[in-house]
Amino acid sequence: CCAIIPTLNHYKVLPDVIAGVSRHSLEIIIVDDGSDAEAGSQIQALHNPSEGVEVIRHDVNLGKGAALETGLARSVERGFTHALQVDADGQHDLDDISKLIDAAKSSPADLITAKPVYDESMPTARKIGRWFTHVWVWVETLSLSITDSMCGFRVYPVSQTLDVIRHEHVGKRMDFDTSIMVRLYWRGIDVVEIPSNVIYPAENTSNFQVVGDNIRITMMHTQLVFGMLTRLLTFRMRFRK
Repeated sequence: CCAIIPTLNHYKVLPDVIAGVSRHSLEIIIVDDGSDAEAGSQIQALHNPSEGVEVIRHDVNLGKGAALETGLARSVERGFTHALQVDADGQHDLDDISKLIDAAKSSPADLITAKPVYDESMPTARKIGRWFTHVWVWVETLSLSITDSMCGFRVYPVSQTLDVIRHEHVGKRMDFDTSIMVRLYWRGIDVVEIPSNVIYPAENTSNFQVVGDNIRITMMHTQLVFGMLTRLLTFRMRFRK
């Protein structure tokens, strides 16, 4: 397993995130998704292959999902079978990496994800928005087994994940985390949730685009609902045969 850290202008806490991941003896692939000049230079300075840190840069911003696809493809080139996704903004409890990795070792075919445990730092608007997505995911999967599909702290089986990305419609931006999880679930990949504390640092800068990303997420849920209905129809037709 390696770690993939997508980033857009998050460079102030990135050295701390790298240090936290490195404590678990994981090699790190950072994908700079078109950061501005100052942030980009700071991120590029972290490139240190001898210490297990590789930085890949997108010249223009392509989106979080596109950055993860780049990182996953690079992980295959380097011979990894699994990849830990970690956000670059310092929200995750990196001490829990060992729990995620242990779960992946026990269930290598599954998608292992953190189940966020929030404190009072979580904005109310985020709580409402996440609840909206949770409900739709329960509809799309016809299951309550996925309790949070938006947490960017998870371990992917790389080959199965890339196959979904390359053959199905998966979001390229903030709609990635939910769409890839639902589509992997549809393919029979079980989701294993590990409780983990998540904070919203006081100086955290969000890359979430209120209008654009909300539109993308709404379109994503529309596509997933129609996908679920199509799958139901196909199942009924096969059952009748």
